[in-house]
Amino acid sequence: MAAVLQRWFAAINAHDVSALSSLMAPDFVFVESLGNEVRGAEKMTAGWRAYFTMCPDYWIRVRDSAPTPDASLMTGEAGGTIDGTPWRVPAAWRIVIRAGLRHPRASFTRGKSSVTHTCEA
Repeated sequence: MAAVLQRWFAAINAHDVSALSSLMAPDFVFVESLGNEVRGAEKMTAGWRAYFTMCPDYWIRVRDSAPTPDASLMTGEAGGTIDGTPWRVPAAWRIVIRAGLRHPRASFTRGKSSVTHTCEA
């Protein structure tokens, strides 16, 4: 699981949409805190492209992590600049990797967003 997470976070910080896309399974689901969903790796790949265009210096930093029986919990911060206005917020992620699948599922919860990602191990 650690290798998948390192690749995922590195791809986000590098704004490497190709790497993010390679880590998403076809049934990838993004769910934010208001319940809005993006379903499918193709749609989320487009979503990452759009987000990195809107926030060209988006970054995340993981400070602490704690494993649980079915997930890893991580805290840190996220930030960037949107329309010339810098922002920075505390962040928390919950990551679940389903074993035995070609594309295990990783769920990320960030600040006000809950994001479910299906990542390749």
